Amino acid sequence: MIKKLLLASIMLAVFVFANAQKKNKPISKADPFAGLDTTFERILSDWHAAGFAVAVVEKDKVIYAKGFGYRDLENKIPVTPNTLFAIGSCTKAFTASILGILQKDGKLELNKPVRNYLPELKFFNDNMNNQIQLVDMMSHRTGLPRHDYSWYAFPSSSRDSLMKRIQYMEPSYGLREKWQYNNFMFLLQGMVAEKITGTSWENNVQEKIFKPLGMNSSNFSITDLQKNKDASLGYGLKKDSIIKKLDYYNINAMGPAGSINSNVLDMANWVSTWINGGKFNGKEIIPAGYMNEAMGAQMVVGTGLPTKERPDVFFSNYGFGWMLASYKGHFRVEHGGNIDGFSASTCFFPSDSVGIIVLTNQNGSSMPSIIRNTIADRILKLPYFDWNEDLKKSVAKAKLAEKEGQKSKVSNQKLNTHPSHPLKDYEGLYNHPGYGTFEVSLRNDSLICYMGKDVLWLKNYHYDIFEPFDIDPKDGIDTTDRSPTRVAFQMNEAGDINGIKIALEPTLPELKFDKTPKPKEITVDDLKKYIGEYDLAGAALVKVYIKNNKTLFVFVPGQPEYELVAVEKDKFSLKVLNGYFVQFDLTDKGVSTGLTFIQPNGNFKAKKK
Repeated sequence: MIKKLLLASIMLAVFVFANAQKKNKPISKADPFAGLDTTFERILSDWHAAGFAVAVVEKDKVIYAKGFGYRDLENKIPVTPNTLFAIGSCTKAFTASILGILQKDGKLELNKPVRNYLPELKFFNDNMNNQIQLVDMMSHRTGLPRHDYSWYAFPSSSRDSLMKRIQYMEPSYGLREKWQYNNFMFLLQGMVAEKITGTSWENNVQEKIFKPLGMNSSNFSITDLQKNKDASLGYGLKKDSIIKKLDYYNINAMGPAGSINSNVLDMANWVSTWINGGKFNGKEIIPAGYMNEAMGAQMVVGTGLPTKERPDVFFSNYGFGWMLASYKGHFRVEHGGNIDGFSASTCFFPSDSVGIIVLTNQNGSSMPSIIRNTIADRILKLPYFDWNEDLKKSVAKAKLAEKEGQKSKVSNQKLNTHPSHPLKDYEGLYNHPGYGTFEVSLRNDSLICYMGKDVLWLKNYHYDIFEPFDIDPKDGIDTTDRSPTRVAFQMNEAGDINGIKIALEPTLPELKFDKTPKPKEITVDDLKKYIGEYDLAGAALVKVYIKNNKTLFVFVPGQPEYELVAVEKDKFSLKVLNGYFVQFDLTDKGVSTGLTFIQPNGNFKAKKK
């Protein structure tokens, strides 16, 4: 799991490299699609993919639509132009467009602070609270980095619960200082639309976009995807060549950032609308004024300078839910998408009235960019270039460089060391308010981490540092598939394990997850034996009592009452104070005689009166 999001970032870089071009022999101008079947079959084979579908739009007509390979590899069921795929972040342009429609209707202003519409939203600091506008979220310039593990590793079905995490997410740059992709900002756009319209983001997209565009097969959830008779399964690669079926990923509440499932024919209607000034069948769907802003440069992604090898590729900007680039002198508007088992590219050239959609059932795939560029060269009558071979060489070169780099890499592992505590002491629940809670449990002689849908084996690296390895239900543990991320257990002054530090956001310091013991079930009758007054060395009279006939509390004069949570035999944690415990002393007959407050600054005993 930890490696998946790192690979997604790498694949984004690969897509950028795929924009390279060289001069070569001219193509046939008679039929731009002549010979493509052979080319695409070779691409499928070279990249060990199950299948893909592609559609090409010219003005308001679909001039090419075809499926290749299989939507269900095991049963050899072929991909068709009607096959549904998860389109991932290609969803973002739909979400942003809803705000554009609402702006035209006079229901919001894109240049207003987002908290005007979501007053319950809180960011990391007051400057962000007061200054972040809708346009900042739409163009990824809020100062927040991705923080993707928060929603991916700790999923939630509640949009409100995900929104509350944002308060604890630290920015890595100032507002409008740097472009940084952030899925949470598109979640918030969907929530703004919900707040204004009084209906769900899904209903907004369905009524304002899907229905008028005739996107009748498209939907918003894994549940609806599975109901479709022409839905694709998702696949990934193991060891770079073994095709492996992947489980669907339920994006849940993060839907506005990437949950749409569609086919190339439905998406062709969407792209045609953008090519034709926001109109479909003569009716305006997307406001023309908004379209100009969305396709215009709102934020610089990178320098985007041309190079000697690539003089016709330059500038890299972002609009509203769209990436903008110059492709061999042609203005290109595009967005990719990736989610478990699927990759996508939605692209159009507004000045040329041409659009290309590529959807594939391969995880983190390079194919959409290869296929997109291959078709673009033909449609735009540009010199021939073998994109497939070029990217194969680039990937091979990168792998060789990585292999050579590993040879010179010196390990920092300290040999012949061991953890500072018995493994049992590392068990517990670990929480970060901006992310979520995961559990570490001792299974036989190994520490196992349960993080969302993933199960990880924590292998001791040295001292209190552990390496996480995915536990595959079918294939077990592959110790050669190592992650650069390690788990560092932390101690308090008393020497107790009280947290974990782990690098989940590359642009920020390690995040601290605080440890709380895992609660144990205990009956009210069992709690009654602890009730009473306890003398704290004559300094105070401590009271222990039950409230609501179910919960044990302790009260020390001059302090708030503390709820107690059972964690071990006769031992309770103070729910709101990390690292604080109460241990009761009982006779052989189960009669309480005293208690001990176990705290980072020492232990304090009290006798029962």
